[in-house]
Amino acid sequence: MAAMTVHLDVVSAEKEIFSGRVEHLQVTGGEGELGIKPGHAPLLTTIKPGMVRLVKQHGHEEVIYLSGGILEVQPSSVSILADVALRADDIDRDAAEKAKRHAEEAIANAGADFDYAEAAKELANAVAQLRAIEQIKKHTR
Repeated sequence: MAAMTVHLDVVSAEKEIFSGRVEHLQVTGGEGELGIKPGHAPLLTTIKPGMVRLVKQHGHEEVIYLSGGILEVQPSSVSILADVALRADDIDRDAAEKAKRHAEEAIANAGADFDYAEAAKELANAVAQLRAIEQIKKHTR
């Protein structure tokens, strides 16, 4: 018996990252972890920077990094709209580590006109990208 699926679109400001049927997905919403399966109640919520884990038809898993965005669940489809969405293979580990160091240094050496919120956002994005890389390594071993 085939598993039930729902159509998912993951779109960034630049391009469509994923479009297809999934058995379920996991993502971090503004209020915490969300698990979405076919038949989920309609929902519109913000997404925190991090990963969306998809289980596609036939159980194949994929992880995509999101910089944050919006999740919309409708009866027949799910949409994720993100400023930045990257497949694991497209994440530049060195750039993410450099961005993390830069944000940490900026926070440590904050001046009077320092934008703490912006630095914290940069740090959260860099850490989320590095976590996505680690998660993908675990699933591809």
